[in-house]
Amino acid sequence: MTVKPLRQTLLDARAAKRAAFIPFVMAGDPDMAASVEILLALQESGAAAIELGVPFSDPVADGETVQRAAERALAAGATLAGVFDMLASARARGLSIPVCLFSYLNPVFYMGYAAFAAAARKAGAQGALIVDLPPEAADDYLTAMKAEGMETVFLCSPTTSAERLSRIDAASSGFVYYVSREGVTGAQENLPASLGEKLAALRATLQSPLAVGFGISTPAHVKALEGAADAVVVGSALVKTIAAHGKEAASAIAKQVKDLRAA
Repeated sequence: MTVKPLRQTLLDARAAKRAAFIPFVMAGDPDMAASVEILLALQESGAAAIELGVPFSDPVADGETVQRAAERALAAGATLAGVFDMLASARARGLSIPVCLFSYLNPVFYMGYAAFAAAARKAGAQGALIVDLPPEAADDYLTAMKAEGMETVFLCSPTTSAERLSRIDAASSGFVYYVSREGVTGAQENLPASLGEKLAALRATLQSPLAVGFGISTPAHVKALEGAADAVVVGSALVKTIAAHGKEAASAIAKQVKDLRAA
């Protein structure tokens, strides 16, 4: 199966003057079998790509909603190897949109960069975002990912300096992910007033395509960002739906994503 690269997915959205919709879900929440159905439902409801969380015991960049999802997945027996197996199963079932793994460094470092990159590629991932790995310390990781043809994604934020932004841009072969606020993941009532202006400035500066996430949770948020970024990432709002519906979450997730995309 040929899957479009993450970078090309966002560039295509830019060319079409729209934002690619990228949902985030936690692998293994509520269990791996349900995760396969959720991934397929995300594709069926029109997601352009998927950000797939790797459960970790100390997710310091995440708010309570995603933390609890990681806890549920770990309690159900999730491992990094299990995430790869689940993704491979979803690919075998017809999942054809790109997948970006969202992980903390510890499980990746423990496996080894080369082994991680090879296993992720074999499972069907297109790239990865290692949340707590800064580009300044990522040379070995970047080498391993490039050797496997895997795309890399790095974060920038409202406090990122121009010099550091340049380094993040150069290290991101997939896209740059802009954290829309200072703080952790989680739904919020209102987006920062200056967000649109900040995104416009970033798009004029970056060579890489730009995604925005953290705190984007409603159709109104998505509508407000249309045209301001190449992709919009929604996570906690979807994770809450999974928490509410458990193993029967796929249909509810599909409806929610259709509503968000309609914006």
